[in-house]
Amino acid sequence: MIDDAALLARAAALVARCVGAGLTIATAESCTGGLVAGLLTAVPGSSAVLDRGFVTYSNAAKSEMLGVPPELIAAHGAVSEPVARAMAEGARAAARTEAAVAITGVAGPGGGSAEKPVGLVHFGLATRGAVGHLERRYGDLGRGEIRRRAVADALGLLEGACDP
Repeated sequence: MIDDAALLARAAALVARCVGAGLTIATAESCTGGLVAGLLTAVPGSSAVLDRGFVTYSNAAKSEMLGVPPELIAAHGAVSEPVARAMAEGARAAARTEAAVAITGVAGPGGGSAEKPVGLVHFGLATRGAVGHLERRYGDLGRGEIRRRAVADALGLLEGACDP
């Protein structure tokens, strides 16, 4: 189980590193519903780093707020590598930040399928000139634990982006 105090400590260290490097970030969250942005804003001084967070739970929100093409969602589904990448790119462009992380997945308990089971989460990381992807298959660990693990992995991606 992911420890909330450990996540907060990591968030504080991330904020300090990004402040030191002069980097700003944005988040685009679906299955985590703003948990990454919420964790970052629990850290004093995070306003120097976190420009904004997008909670784009619906497909329409992904398209309207982040510019994810509806045909991309129709072709691959909201929980997919192409959509995670597009969400990250859209968040970085809209916020004009150095980095943006995106999260889209199936937290359960329902909504999974054989192709996209509960616990499948796709991440996108957009930085200047690059867009990365991470796929996790946590398994059916329960909604809360899947979301906590997704927050931890999103922090990991941002930690890499904020390293000098």
